[in-house]
Amino acid sequence: MGICRDSRHKRRETGGRRQSIHKKRKFEMGRQPAMTKIGTKKIQVVRGRGGNSKFRAQRLETGNFSWGTEVCTRKVRILDVNYNASNNELVRTKTLVKGAIILVDAHPFKDWYESHYGRPIGIKKGAKPDAEEKPKVSDHVTRKIAARQKQPKIEQALDDQFVSGRLFAKITSRPGQSGRCDGYILEGKELDFYKKQMAKK
Repeated sequence: MGICRDSRHKRRETGGRRQSIHKKRKFEMGRQPAMTKIGTKKIQVVRGRGGNSKFRAQRLETGNFSWGTEVCTRKVRILDVNYNASNNELVRTKTLVKGAIILVDAHPFKDWYESHYGRPIGIKKGAKPDAEEKPKVSDHVTRKIAARQKQPKIEQALDDQFVSGRLFAKITSRPGQSGRCDGYILEGKELDFYKKQMAKK
């Protein structure tokens, strides 16, 4: 048992040495970190205390990400790791952990938005949208889309990301524990904050 989660081996708050009164115990055991990478899906099942299972993701390439303001969740490809508040080494090695800021594919969200609102997004300045033939729909659907189009458009910072086809997202699941890489798309003040943090590097 190399990795131990006990506190007996630590010094007191005052700095004094603590005498250990018993040996290491199995329930104090720790394990190696998963260090999940981007790649073809590979998950290892680990038996935990009480016979419970942990799903140790060693490689992942997709995840479920939610677009909060539009209440839309899609399974998207993970492209890159851009920022990690805890350790820059995890960015260099492209390690997927909870709280990491990553880049995901924007196309599933773009396709949903354009079909839901009937208007294009992610168009470069000066470029004209492609003149595609719109499929014939019923009057009821036409009225429904017209009502949706009265809602305000998405924020400019997010629209600029749709142009590049990549969106910033934050991981909220624990890939080394649950074997999944899920999260949400960054928007508003949170997006501005993380853009500033990434610009500092």
